[in-house]
Amino acid sequence: MPLSVAEADKILADNFAPWVLALGLSVVETGERSALLRLPWSTELAREGGGMSGQALMAAADTATVIALSAALGGFGPMTTIQQSTSFQRAVLGADVLVAARVTKLGRQLAFTEVLLTAEGGTEPAAQATTVYAFPG
Repeated sequence: MPLSVAEADKILADNFAPWVLALGLSVVETGERSALLRLPWSTELAREGGGMSGQALMAAADTATVIALSAALGGFGPMTTIQQSTSFQRAVLGADVLVAARVTKLGRQLAFTEVLLTAEGGTEPAAQATTVYAFPG
């Protein structure tokens, strides 16, 4: 059974550093091997030129991955990011970002995900990321 949104929000609240929580991320939905989070627009996250900072987008992608993996595993457990690659495709200006993480392979020791970050109301991704996570053995 997939995690409920309330369970996923609790994982977020209980397991992330204060600076990650300060991003204001919230869980919109969870699936069997996926999660959709919202990163709210904030001028505090904007960089010169008014676009949302890449650091905020990368942290959101990493965080969404943890929630998607927790959904796939049926709950939160120890895991570590061992690789993240992010490509930025267009600026996010004045809009929330929807962060959709999907587990593409779930093994005993490693998991792989794809993450699309899209400005709310947009049709094309602002960024995309791939991640590799390890589970302690």
